[in-house]
Amino acid sequence: MSVDEVAGMDAYEKPVRAVVFDMDGLLLDSERLAVESLAVSGGELGFELSREFCHSLIGMPADRCRELAAAAFGPGFPLDEFFARHETVIARLVDEGRLATKPGVAELLDELDERGLPRAIATSSNRDRTRHHLRAVGLWERFDAIVTRQDVRRGKPHPEPYLTAAAALDTAPELTLACEDSPNGLRAAHAAGLRCMLIPDLVPATAETSGLAHRVYPDLLHVIDYIAAANDAVPRQYRPVLW
Repeated sequence: MSVDEVAGMDAYEKPVRAVVFDMDGLLLDSERLAVESLAVSGGELGFELSREFCHSLIGMPADRCRELAAAAFGPGFPLDEFFARHETVIARLVDEGRLATKPGVAELLDELDERGLPRAIATSSNRDRTRHHLRAVGLWERFDAIVTRQDVRRGKPHPEPYLTAAAALDTAPELTLACEDSPNGLRAAHAAGLRCMLIPDLVPATAETSGLAHRVYPDLLHVIDYIAAANDAVPRQYRPVLW
């Protein structure tokens, strides 16, 4: 974090006691694979899916993706077959070794280990895909809680995924940091009362998302500096009694 960035921080920042991460596009460089898989799956069924349409599904829970596809292609679109193919294709791309983590993931998780800070995932992906992708890149064992779309009644942009993750970590939302890449996830974290670090992936930051985000960073490495600045100058009211 630069001198100017530190000077631009609030008079004080509440400490970070836990971190909740989105998964796709934030921890994993998976959104490009998802766009490719959606296009391939549509083409196999005789439908041409534009890049713009595929991007519109980023950060959306599966039920909302089905609604968007039905609205875009009409009642004749084979929703069940299309999304089943999509799961098969994207799993194949991952098994081919094409899934990678985003810059700063390993370093940030190591920093959380050193500081003893718990962490969770709040994702719009289903449980099977989440497990498969995290295991493929060696991250499955590095989280204290994982909240998938199947673990909540309402997906993003509703705050339930983030509230559920914060509760699983037993931390207050205002002391929990969220890391997101998509507008939909950012809205969910903001509505849950978490400070959200926006690290855009395929969808660039806008005036709206920049306004909702606590910080906008190019990668997760900057989050390490933010946590250090917030936690190493903790205001007295947030210090444990033993201090």
